[in-house]
Amino acid sequence: MCLGIPGKILDCFAANGLRMATVQFGGITRQACLQYVPDAQIGDYVVVHVGFAISKLDEEEASRTYRLLEEIGQLLELETPAVDDPPDGEEK
Repeated sequence: MCLGIPGKILDCFAANGLRMATVQFGGITRQACLQYVPDAQIGDYVVVHVGFAISKLDEEEASRTYRLLEEIGQLLELETPAVDDPPDGEEK
């Protein structure tokens, strides 16, 4: 099953004409497209599904949802390196 994961926007930038962000999920960061949530800003919490932020939520709801997902073991995909992540010990 695919789930949206809550994360905090750390940085916003443009890439290939798309509004993008660096999003933190616990101790892991990934890039996500912000096109579906155009009002999202640095510091906001968003639900990310397959690389797209699909909605905003407040910090309390993000924390509660993240804890529940962690309890049921649905955060394992975050531990898998992203396609563009270098192997351990190598720089980008």
